[in-house]
Amino acid sequence: MLIGLLEVELYIPHCNSLKEKRFVLKSLKTRLRNKFNISIAETDGHDLWQRTKLLVATVSNDGASANSTLSKVVNFIDSDRRVQVLDYRLSFR
Repeated sequence: MLIGLLEVELYIPHCNSLKEKRFVLKSLKTRLRNKFNISIAETDGHDLWQRTKLLVATVSNDGASANSTLSKVVNFIDSDRRVQVLDYRLSFR
């Protein structure tokens, strides 16, 4: 069994409050969970309006499947016009 982890640093340019940020992130996280069956959590930037870091995890029997899923997650996030991907990092355990 292999655990794939993805750390994504995001910039949310049009947020002017934590309430707006929470709305955008809740929507994004729900869509990601429904589409990819992954676990996702905000791990950093809780008190910042326009920046955050998300941790995404998936479990698979092989590395190719986990890598494919996490790559699709990055592409999905990148296609969302409300956020900008600043940086991301993949790791497998």
